[in-house]
Amino acid sequence: MSGGTDQTRPASLAALASGGKPALAAILARLEREPDAPDVRRLLDEAYAAPRAHVVGVTGPPGVGKSTLLSALIAAWRASGRTAGVIAVDPSSRRTGGALLGDRARLATNPSDQGVFVRSMAARDRLGGLAELTLGAMVVMRALFDVVLVETVGVGQSETDVASIADTVVFCVQPGSGDSLQFMKAGIVEIPHLVVVTKADLGAVAERAKVDVAGALTLAETADDWAPRVLLVSAHLPESIAPLVAALDEHLVHVRAEGRLARARRTQASAWVLDAVRERFGRDGLRRAPDLALKPGESPFSRIAELAGRLAR
Repeated sequence: MSGGTDQTRPASLAALASGGKPALAAILARLEREPDAPDVRRLLDEAYAAPRAHVVGVTGPPGVGKSTLLSALIAAWRASGRTAGVIAVDPSSRRTGGALLGDRARLATNPSDQGVFVRSMAARDRLGGLAELTLGAMVVMRALFDVVLVETVGVGQSETDVASIADTVVFCVQPGSGDSLQFMKAGIVEIPHLVVVTKADLGAVAERAKVDVAGALTLAETADDWAPRVLLVSAHLPESIAPLVAALDEHLVHVRAEGRLARARRTQASAWVLDAVRERFGRDGLRRAPDLALKPGESPFSRIAELAGRLAR
């Protein structure tokens, strides 16, 4: 993205690309205020039709070191010339509805680097889950960057919700904390494509966590012939980041093959439509709605707007 600051142009991908961080921050703020504005929806439709980024979802229990891991990944991608956008989904303030933790403060990034953009977004009333607005922000950023990272708060429904937005899901486990046992008990072993055991410099404890998680993953059923992998990573071992970057790239190659990525994204978009109708109009809305299926090439945002118009009458 360039560093221009002209925000008077109509919302479009070209305007955002030339407007830099200020333009993107402005449109994301407007997306939160006026998600149904016609020009905002047109931008979402344009962005949905022009996906560029590999979308990586990162989840795991609070305190496991997700922000440290993201900082290391961003540094590695920037060193190789790739741009990165980050959506940090934080718990919400009950009073204001805004994000509480402000992950952008925890990420070690250069504010002047136009190749990195970090946005904190509130989970709203979905404990640990992804608010509908997160989808729009992801789709816009997906059209502008090489990689988009979506970090969730790691409680409640985020572990499953992140699979509805990401191409690759990374689940983080902290050794010696019981996370690996919780991973097995929570029934989410079929969600991640990669599991990262953080703080690998702890040695034997980290190795034990890796063995435990690898054992749990043998019980998982995968639909696309990808065998989930477990990697040891530590912020104190910079050399441990390269294998993770390589594994992410390998999974992207895998999902792009034989049309898997396009099919997965269509399935995700169809689920967004159903979820939007349910959240806005409840079960009665689902009952009254016509066919929710997306036509080939149809934007879920236009479909949601069309359905909302019908159901609000």
